Amino acid sequence: MTRIVVTGAAGFIGSNIVKGLNARGITDIIAVDDLTQGDKFRNLADLKISDYVDASSFYDMFAHGAFGQIEAVFHEGACSDTMEANGKFMMDNNYTLSCGLFHACQKRGARLLYASSAATYGGSDSFREDPAFERPLNVYGYSKLLFDQRMRRECGIDFQRSVAGKTGQVVGFRYFNVYGPREQHKGRMASVAFHQFNQLAIDKKVKLFGEYGGYKPGAQMRDFVFIDDVVAVNLWFFDHPGQSGIFNLGTGRAQPFNDVASSVVNAMRGLEGAAALSQEVMVAAGLIEYIPFPDALRGKYQCYTQADLSALRAAGCNHQFADVQTGVSQYVKWMAEQA
Repeated sequence: MTRIVVTGAAGFIGSNIVKGLNARGITDIIAVDDLTQGDKFRNLADLKISDYVDASSFYDMFAHGAFGQIEAVFHEGACSDTMEANGKFMMDNNYTLSCGLFHACQKRGARLLYASSAATYGGSDSFREDPAFERPLNVYGYSKLLFDQRMRRECGIDFQRSVAGKTGQVVGFRYFNVYGPREQHKGRMASVAFHQFNQLAIDKKVKLFGEYGGYKPGAQMRDFVFIDDVVAVNLWFFDHPGQSGIFNLGTGRAQPFNDVASSVVNAMRGLEGAAALSQEVMVAAGLIEYIPFPDALRGKYQCYTQADLSALRAAGCNHQFADVQTGVSQYVKWMAEQA
């Protein structure tokens, strides 16, 4: 039987990967996390795992072979708060711990599929997996970039050609703006769609940043990617152990925040049997409200991201990604059912 480790298993992406593995009949899964925030247990309660190990114990135990033969480690555990200012804490969690896990995987013969981030690009206006475009704006982005750089050195892999090197499979996924079920515990770091669903339910309107960075209100653009697509790509690489490298994981399609807001409003209206509205009508009716751009984010905010999927396609992964309207509609329906 295939035995898998998922770190950050009670988190957003980790729990969805467990769900995706379960859908394939894979249940011998060691879930690793820190449940100090106890309500995260809900993300695992309906899933099948073989064991739970606290993150404080797992990494040393794994390095010493405590769990037998492991086929692959999906490493989603990290500090993902882009506003976290404690650089030591960030580097310990996102870099040092990951380096130790990589070496343990090499020693144990386990494949490593890990979470990187589009934050590695930071202030760049190009989003291709190339050092020339890597300009992180915060210590979170830097912590992810440093581990990517370490993998480039350690693995002996030409990541632009995604040719497996001397280490066996190692894959880093540069996640763009992921949204979808099981992110409710993330607080301020949850997706725009999550916050807007709750704003609309409580305040009868959604809020977007106003003009900033040369963009009109709500017109800043991101590559928003639905969690089901993120899981599908992770599992594609799991099915193709000969493919290694660092890959963007976004849709390749930038859409404005206005599209997310409009999709949330219309999805909720649809559930109530009401007709869809145009963005202009929503603004005029007060369903969309623009607020001043926060000073705390100035100089640290990506106004535009769009994944270059050239490397992903060259590796042979032809997964088709949902657009915002499709993904947000599914997500809003799920949140409404949970409520």
